[in-house]
Amino acid sequence: MKKILIISDGVVGKNFVQRVIQTHSKENIYYIVELKANEYEDINKERFKFFEFDSTSLYKLSNLLKMDFLQVFVVVDNKIDAEHTIKNIRLIKNKLHIVLLDRWKIEHIDQNVTILNSNDILASRLIDNLPNVPVIAQNVGMGEGEIMEVLVPFGSSFVYRHIGVIEQKNWRIVAIYRNRQLVMPSRRRMIQPNDILLLVGEPSVLRSVYRAVKRELGQFPEPFGSNIYMYIDMNMMKKNQIIEFVKRAIFTYKNFKNHRLIIKIFNPNDIDALAYVKDFAQDGINVIVEFDKKNTEEEFLEDIKKFHIGLVLVHKSIFKHHRMREMFFESKVPILKISQKDFEGVSDLSLILSDNKDFEKISNTIFDIAEQMGYNIELFNYKNEHQEYRDEVIEHFYNLSTIFSKTIKVNQTDENPIRMLQKKEHFMQIIPFTSKLTRRHIYSNFSTDSERLYHKLDDYHQLFIPMQL
Repeated sequence: MKKILIISDGVVGKNFVQRVIQTHSKENIYYIVELKANEYEDINKERFKFFEFDSTSLYKLSNLLKMDFLQVFVVVDNKIDAEHTIKNIRLIKNKLHIVLLDRWKIEHIDQNVTILNSNDILASRLIDNLPNVPVIAQNVGMGEGEIMEVLVPFGSSFVYRHIGVIEQKNWRIVAIYRNRQLVMPSRRRMIQPNDILLLVGEPSVLRSVYRAVKRELGQFPEPFGSNIYMYIDMNMMKKNQIIEFVKRAIFTYKNFKNHRLIIKIFNPNDIDALAYVKDFAQDGINVIVEFDKKNTEEEFLEDIKKFHIGLVLVHKSIFKHHRMREMFFESKVPILKISQKDFEGVSDLSLILSDNKDFEKISNTIFDIAEQMGYNIELFNYKNEHQEYRDEVIEHFYNLSTIFSKTIKVNQTDENPIRMLQKKEHFMQIIPFTSKLTRRHIYSNFSTDSERLYHKLDDYHQLFIPMQL
């Protein structure tokens, strides 16, 4: 975890801190020093620590600098305060990287201080509005975050993905810089570690993309959401189904660290079952009973947003209903359909490859789940004349297995993979959650599409992952 120190004073400093709060990385912890405390919105208290003291005080600053900081930002209103603050930092940490917002033309201090002259920045923005003047790259756009440059780290969720399978809604990858060379993006271009992506899009969307690019394993159900939701409808489930479902769902929840579990009960009509579920309420687990007969779909979709849900746990008896699958598909979050089999014995994530690249879109989520749950990854490739897309997906999975040190097994088979899995135990099937899965089962009985025939493996746990956020 990287520690960032921000020394702030005045309006610009306050605005800078608020922007950091809105766009912060989960890989960092931010320590904010202010002369007078300010109020901020949407603070993540686990990532932001606030201190109120004068940064020109060597004694107080030295206590804070006993920690190892990656970087210090100095954004203050007074020149003397800025100079004394940097002097104090240098007395304690002579090589710590400092970024200084300079309004007074302070002379260069040392090679580990980056000076940003506020007058030059403002002048550059004004020049952008003059006619017939070329715009330099760093000042292109509105300056509101609609153009972003992102370095792809080695363990990124974007590494070794083909650009054509990355869902780009309200944003685009417009250029790639690799080894200091411009590489034009194309559908078949594969992103490499240490590539720099030039992104264009809506600022709020790009902030989410940035977090997705930087995301490493151990974050699921991010980026879909931060909490887990257990869906129970007593009109559609028997008492014994509820009890077994809750046991298995709680076991699954405990494998994902630092997330809240929301248990939502619709149509409560069994006092004993209700009491059983309520007994699980504790720190981190909330049990909510919906006594009013509201529109279930509207209530569910509101809960997804309100509680920032990233994974829904549901019993197979509910998922089999066409109307419920449509509702779950609308939520755009992963749905874990839990069967009557024990979860403790599951050891493999099993994927049946189809004639599209959907698995490449969700591959990092698959590796993330395998890492957190301690599962192996197993691919089933039914060999036929249409192999081009499948070969690319297999290549992609092999590349990711090297990055994440996770062994995968690829079964090249002439046998129907569904029949193979029906003979297998201790696995959970992964399925891309596309609109074709919302159709009624009767229409899929004559299909050769393995995804539409998911219900043939209804007795096994299945995880349906949407293609886009």
